[in-house]
Amino acid sequence: MLDAKTALLVVLGIVGLAFVVFWTRALLQSARSGESLRPTPYEFLVGLVTDFFDTLGIGSFATTTSLYRARRTIDDRLLPGTLNVGHTIPTFVQAFIYTKSVEVESTTLIAMIVASVAGALLGAPVVSRWPRRKVQLGMGCALLMLTTVLVYRQIWKDPTTGTTGLSGGMFALGVAGNFVLGALMTMGVGLYAPCLVMVSMLGMNPGTGFPIMMSSCAFLMPVASVPFVRQKCYAPRAALGLTLAGVPAVLMAHWWFESLNINTVKWLVAGVVVYTAITLLRAAAREKKD
Repeated sequence: MLDAKTALLVVLGIVGLAFVVFWTRALLQSARSGESLRPTPYEFLVGLVTDFFDTLGIGSFATTTSLYRARRTIDDRLLPGTLNVGHTIPTFVQAFIYTKSVEVESTTLIAMIVASVAGALLGAPVVSRWPRRKVQLGMGCALLMLTTVLVYRQIWKDPTTGTTGLSGGMFALGVAGNFVLGALMTMGVGLYAPCLVMVSMLGMNPGTGFPIMMSSCAFLMPVASVPFVRQKCYAPRAALGLTLAGVPAVLMAHWWFESLNINTVKWLVAGVVVYTAITLLRAAAREKKD
């Protein structure tokens, strides 16, 4: 009989394959309608950079948003859908790597995954119908929240030891917290950094946050992506660039994980995210004025 972790990996593989089939059909339909699906070199570069650092726990949503807005790569209204769809398959690769290599108690892991998926189910159908200004406001506020978490993680020293699971009230808090993070994921705010802070504050070893956050995202991102793909509320070409460059980036980052010092990079990311959040909120204010 399969143990809980092996069963989780099997289910993860089934979900990943189902998403690949679903998205491939949607891309073929877009190609038949004459839409270009060949990513630009810049779109490949964005996928390579963001998923490399995503594998190190920095997160990919904020950095992708910043790089897209720097070159006005896609319309702001398409950001949440493109982020979710494009980063889904690289996240599956991350989940397989860390779920196999990092010890975490199975009940806690599975419960927090289910909670994040439930949050995404409630959030994605709503966000995919929002007008551009509402997306700009939502993502601007969400990115400021993420910056606060990033700065907090830099100042507050994470414990080096802790439990591999939760029980009692801490278990309930962890499940509730991941439910909220799953819903926020559909707004474009990444789950990684907040999840790492949450598990540390609940007394778990910070390392356990990697399989929890990556497996959570691997399950919730396909769920969140389906409404965006069906309603064509994403940029297929840009999303494909994230995926094709993101998978090898994940594999490269995994091998460099132990030797790369990313503290300086985290401060840089925090500054970039603040700038991006401000530009989104200013754009929303201009759109309201117009």
